[in-house]
Amino acid sequence: MSKYETLSKQLMEQIAQNLEQGLTALPTEAKLSARYGVSRQTVRAALALLKQKGLIESRQGSGSFATGLAPDLSQNRIPILIASSQEYIYPRLLADIRSSLSEKGYQLDVLPTDNHINIERIHLLSLLENPPRGLIVEGTKSALPTPNFDLYERLKTAGTRLLFLHGCSPALSDEVCIKDDNYYGGYLLAGHLTALGHTRIAGLFKLDDAQGPERYLGAACCLRDLGLTLADENVGWFVSSDLEALQKKQDTSFLALYCKERLSDCTAVICYNDEIAYWLVKELSYEGIRVPKDLSVVCFDNSYLSDLSRVRITTLTHRPHEMGRRVADTMAQLLKGVPAVSQEIPWELVHKESDAPPGGAM
Repeated sequence: MSKYETLSKQLMEQIAQNLEQGLTALPTEAKLSARYGVSRQTVRAALALLKQKGLIESRQGSGSFATGLAPDLSQNRIPILIASSQEYIYPRLLADIRSSLSEKGYQLDVLPTDNHINIERIHLLSLLENPPRGLIVEGTKSALPTPNFDLYERLKTAGTRLLFLHGCSPALSDEVCIKDDNYYGGYLLAGHLTALGHTRIAGLFKLDDAQGPERYLGAACCLRDLGLTLADENVGWFVSSDLEALQKKQDTSFLALYCKERLSDCTAVICYNDEIAYWLVKELSYEGIRVPKDLSVVCFDNSYLSDLSRVRITTLTHRPHEMGRRVADTMAQLLKGVPAVSQEIPWELVHKESDAPPGGAM
């Protein structure tokens, strides 16, 4: 083995140790030459080899820095635990994360959980057999305490960097999380409806994922601040099993019950997401309730479902690809050993056809 290859191997070991401490900068060529007792030419050849392998990058006027990639390519595969790889928003989100990670030299492995605690546990136990350097997690039933807390702790002890997506269990609330600004989103939708003249507003939210209570709270606090109320009798809650029955069997029984019991005297409703709003608009038509003439409907996510609805649904959106880029950037930062902070991505309103002043008059 040549001198520069020997040095590159030594530097790889040092880089790995430095990343554990959050150190990415390499010493200058002069310092490396003195430390390892080799010529500057040998140092340059070793650094060129590391750069060729994608392990370091040069910055004009600043020197060489570790990229965070591992020499073993298998260690640069990042698993993601996510509710689904197919339904609703997930294909677009996963494509954005995969593309952004790929630009940094990482590959994404998708492990669907169907939002089931037991499936999540099976995946975590499998990952513990060969702990990954990093793990992206959409927490299962994130509004509830998780019995899988022990496995996350074991992965952390094994050196796995955790990054949560959309929300995490209360027991894991100190972990870094990239999520929607759900409180602000609820506040924004409620404010939009009241600006149209609505004063009796209903809500339909998911109970067992963290986004649901957060979106409810934002809407309720907006109405409170305006001297109005998101009344308990006008708020409906559904859980993962209701959503699963809707997706697999088109079982809309919980929506039919909601229409009958929760919408009395209301002129508008805030829905948890586009999927629920899409099916609610259908159910309302069966009940003879016209959107938006009789009832305005607004929601979150701006997916294709908001446009496929018989009445295009006013919804909230993020800037294109923003969630995926932030997830990839934050994971890359964690893999370099650099501290990262949780982030909330703001919403923007996309006005379509499902909302109007009370009575449907524009």
